[in-house]
Amino acid sequence: MIGVRRFAQWGLWFGGALVLLAAVLIGIDVLMRKFLNRSIGGADELAGYALAIGTAWGLGATLLDRAHIRIDSLYMLFPQKLRLVLDAVAIVLLVGFFALTTWHGLGVVSQSWTSDSRSQSALETPTIIPQALWIAGLAAFVVIGVLLLLQALRTALSGDLRSVATLISTRSAEEEVEDEIRDLKDRRMREGKN
Repeated sequence: MIGVRRFAQWGLWFGGALVLLAAVLIGIDVLMRKFLNRSIGGADELAGYALAIGTAWGLGATLLDRAHIRIDSLYMLFPQKLRLVLDAVAIVLLVGFFALTTWHGLGVVSQSWTSDSRSQSALETPTIIPQALWIAGLAAFVVIGVLLLLQALRTALSGDLRSVATLISTRSAEEEVEDEIRDLKDRRMREGKN
């Protein structure tokens, strides 16, 4: 899973960079409109593409880091085995939803390729480019999700329920506090070296 985690982290950085570039582009466009009475044509279109692609590529790392939001009001009251079953069902449904989205998105990409579709903006962007990058991100998420589920199943069959929880359960408040304390210590150590 180390290679999968590294790939997911790369996707997260790629997606984050796209969203950051979109924010910079929109900021420049707003300033140009305000002070120069001009605009970057298609900034909103490019930002929309960046948001969709960036989100898709960030999903895998979010899943591996157990950072997806879940409502867990009653969850913590359930026995561990039931929580693990609910976690597995939640991930199956999440990955299944995105698998369907990817499947139907492939049809859209295929149609864009066949008809040489272009955006209706001044940029006339070939829609196959952002659509293909978006679908690739969604497909990567589905593969990561399936690999995570297989790893969780393999770990569950070995009887190590604590490790299964570390793979697929929601992060407990204690885990989040421990991570924050560890991050704080790391920052203090780095500041001490500078």
